[in-house]
This record gives sequence, C-alpha cells and structure tokens, in this order.
Amino acid sequence: MSFKTTLLAVAAATVGTMAAAQEPQFFRIGTGGTAGTYYPIGGLIANAISSPPGSRACEEGGSCGVPGLIATALSANGSVANVNAIAGGTLESGFAQSDVATWAQTGTGIWEDRDAVEDLRAIANLYPETIHLVASADSGIETPADLAGKTVSLDEPGSGTLVDARIILDAYGLSEDDIDAEYLKPDQAGERMRDGAMDAFFFVGGFPAGAIAELASQDDITIVPITGPEAEGILGEYTFFAENTVPAGTYEGVDEDVTTLSVGAQWVTSADQPEQLIYDITAALWNDNTRKLLDAGHQKGREITAETALDGIGIPLHPGAERFYREAGLLTE
Repeated sequence: MSFKTTLLAVAAATVGTMAAAQEPQFFRIGTGGTAGTYYPIGGLIANAISSPPGSRACEEGGSCGVPGLIATALSANGSVANVNAIAGGTLESGFAQSDVATWAQTGTGIWEDRDAVEDLRAIANLYPETIHLVASADSGIETPADLAGKTVSLDEPGSGTLVDARIILDAYGLSEDDIDAEYLKPDQAGERMRDGAMDAFFFVGGFPAGAIAELASQDDITIVPITGPEAEGILGEYTFFAENTVPAGTYEGVDEDVTTLSVGAQWVTSADQPEQLIYDITAALWNDNTRKLLDAGHQKGREITAETALDGIGIPLHPGAERFYREAGLLTE
C-alpha cells in the first residue's frame, strides 16, 4: 500500500468512527493580518476541519471535518501574539513561524528573558514563509544595507516579521536606530508607500501576499534580495531559516527571480488540548476533501502536504497529532 493510500485510509477510518452528532465544540485558530497569508490559509483550514451539528456526513457528500466542531480563523498580530494567546488560554491554536515557536517553547532567542511556553505543541508544518523586503522602485534600495536612513516598516509588535526584520538588520550591520522605523501591517505600509511616505517594509509570509500584489499593481516596487555573506551568516546561526526564491512574475513588475530567506509556517496548540480532539483535527487536515480545498483555495495551499507536515518542527508534537502521524506511517521513530 502506498504512503498516500495509507494516509487516506487512516483519515477516512478516523472520520468514519467519529460520532455523527455532537454538542458544538469551538476551536479558534489565531492567524495574522487580513492582508497576509496566514488569514486566508487559516480560513481554508478552519472550513476543512469544521463539521457543525446537523451537517451531512462526509460519505454523503457533506463536510469531512470533525463532527460537532466549529473552527474559526481569527485575524491577529501574528506568531508571537498567537503563542502568547495559546499560553494564556485565549486561543486553542494558532499559526507561528518555526523560529518563534522554537524560541517560545525552549525559552531561548527572543524568549530568553521570559517564561518558556513549555506546553506549546505542534500539529503540523504548513508551508515556507518567504521574507519579503519590499522597496519602492525609486528608493535606491538594492540590498538591506541600503535601508540606513530610510523610512522602513518592520511590522507590528507581536509579529514574527518584526523578529526576523531585526535579525536581518543586525546581519547587515544596522539596528532600528539606523533607520526611521515604523511598525505597521503590510497593507498599511503599502498605503504609506503609495503616498510617498514609506521607502520599504518587511513582510514574512507565503507568496503571493495580497497587500504586496495590490501595491505592485499600482506602483513600481522591487523585492530586495537577501543574499551574500550576511545571509549566509544568518543561515549558519539560525537553522530554522532556509534559502528561498520568489519566482519572476509573482508580483507585477518584478520580472526576475529574487533570492531571499524563509522560515516555516507551523500550526501550533497547547498540550492541554484533548488528545482525541487533536487526533481528529489532524486526520481532518489530511483527508482527501481537505486536499481539494487547499489546492483550489490559495497558491500556498498546494504546498501544504502530509509529506512535509513534520519538516522543520523544533518543538514536541501534540500527542494526538503524533498518534495520527505514527498510524499514517509518517513517524517511525
């Protein structure tokens, strides 16, 4: 039996053994700003894993989610904010960059001066998040070193983008004191750029990002490469970063491939969430119906695969997710 057949069999058997009707159970997924990638992907996944009371059964052409589950994707400030909300019990789950999740769970990196979120657990790795450094075409910015003296948005406090922007600035010998730093979401930064009041902004997320695509359709922009010995130094120091390429034509007017960096987007939760619930949610994430929704719903959805579900995960799996992956043959150790 092939891997895919085994996986689908496990998912189908799981859905088939769930109770046909249950009391409603609510499950929130913290995402990011509405102009980024987390939010639309979160909406797709929330729809896929939901099966509200009274829904038709999966085998009858209805929802193939978890019976009785009503999942919602909530717009939020991003990785750091989502981890904090999970730790505080105000979110059942959320999306976080692989670097932020690892730092939070181990109490290292940006978390070294605060309490580790030791109960943070992974459900799945989703897709690569590309580090976009977007600059106006007339800003003269060709490398991150050129940001000195420029007006640059680093994204909002609580976002993973802000964390990574600081790492990149540092690698190129800069700090927030060397730029005119602002802290805006990409849609707001794009509006400022259109008005001539913003030279560049950082955004970490899957491409194409809606806010950047909209900006590129109205104004001339560049995606600044993050390369050279500085980028190599980042890759050597932080193992959760990887080299990444934004293909030519992804954004209007950007006609050549752009080499940059990426981190993994991961779906995380708390160890306090019931094992059976997370098992059922993981099974619903990887059933055939969800595959169709992801493939049709967003360009990054096609990169969310069971084969890469465990890539780059630096924190423990939730026991429910771990059980599913073992039964599916993805996890053998």
